[in-house]
Amino acid sequence: MTLEDLIRRFRVKAQDKATPYLADDEVVTDWLNDAVEQAAIRGRLLREDANDDICRIDLTSATQHTWPPHESAFEIINIRLCTVNDAPDEDTRLWLVSREWLDREIPHWRTNFTERAKYAIQDENTLRIVGTFPVGAWLQMEVYRLPINPLVGVSDSPEIHRAHHEHLLDWALHEFYAIPDTEFYDSKRSEQHEQAFTEYFGPLPDSDMRRTTRHDLFHGNEVILP
Repeated sequence: MTLEDLIRRFRVKAQDKATPYLADDEVVTDWLNDAVEQAAIRGRLLREDANDDICRIDLTSATQHTWPPHESAFEIINIRLCTVNDAPDEDTRLWLVSREWLDREIPHWRTNFTERAKYAIQDENTLRIVGTFPVGAWLQMEVYRLPINPLVGVSDSPEIHRAHHEHLLDWALHEFYAIPDTEFYDSKRSEQHEQAFTEYFGPLPDSDMRRTTRHDLFHGNEVILP
C-alpha cells in the first residue's frame, strides 16, 4: 500500500472523511511512520546484511576500540572481523558478550588482551572490540534495523512487507482515539487498537533487548565460548 492508500483507509475506519479533518494528513503520516518503526522493532522485520552503509564499519585506527554502529541498527545478529588476508573459509566471527562475562573469564581484557579480537560488546550506541586488529580491517555485520525511508510522499510505501501494511492502521487508530479533550476521544477504542497491534506484531521489547543476542547469556546449560 502507498501512504495515500493508508491515509484513505484510516479515514474510513476513523470516520474522519469530511473536511476539515479531525486529524490532518501530516499527523496521520506521523502516526503511520511511528507504526512502521514500532512494527520493525517488535517483529524484527527488517533484517539487513547487504547495505554496507549499515553493515560495515571500517576500522581506521588500530588504537581505537569503540565504534558507533549505524543509527538504524538496533540489534546485531552476526558480526565478523575481516581483513584482506583472511582465507575464504577462515572463522572471523566475533562473539557478542557482556562485560560481566569478560570480567569473569578474561580479567585482563581491558588492558592486556593482545590476541586477535574474538569478542565484542554492544552498548546502547557503541560497539567495543576486545582484542587487536590491523589497520584496514573492517567489521561486517548482519543486523535488525529500523526503517530508513520514512513515508513522505503519497506514493511512498512502508519498507516492511505488504502483508503487514493493513495492521499499521491499528497504531494510527490507537493514537487517534487517545487524543484527550477531543470529541472523538475514546480510551476503550484506543486500547483495543493498541492491543490488536500488539497481538499482530508482538510486544515492544524493553531497553535491554540486546542482551538476547549476547552468547554468554543463556539460561540452563553452561555455554563455553572460544
